[in-house]
Amino acid sequence: MDRGDHMPQLVYSVNEEDTLYAIQGYLSEEETITIGKLGTFDFDKGWYVYVGSAKRHITSRIQRHLQLQKKQRWHIDYLRPFLQMEAVQTYPGAEGECGLFQRLRTKHEGDLPVKGFGSSDCKCYTHLFYVKEAKADLSTPL
Repeated sequence: MDRGDHMPQLVYSVNEEDTLYAIQGYLSEEETITIGKLGTFDFDKGWYVYVGSAKRHITSRIQRHLQLQKKQRWHIDYLRPFLQMEAVQTYPGAEGECGLFQRLRTKHEGDLPVKGFGSSDCKCYTHLFYVKEAKADLSTPL
């Protein structure tokens, strides 16, 4: 599926009482990007989904991640300028950040592009997954 100049509208579904979130963005061409102290990585064209958590003020956290101009604090901040943001979805915290990541990655058959991305506070390989070809449900809320 070729995106061309198509800029999809952001699908935004946020519940302030939730503590987990997933952010989906599209990378329109291959890029070499430095992700803070993690290092420099080659990112393929396609869809990326980042899973995170916020115990309080989840809307503020998400809004910060969506901004382009900001101090780079989290791994997603380094990737964000290259992504066309497509979807944001929050979730209750019962399954935990790692559980939500595994569930969404399995559902979308995602690959793991960068070890340690967003997972420095747990034992997961990463909290970022990549999907090269669009699945029918990637264009709808996560």
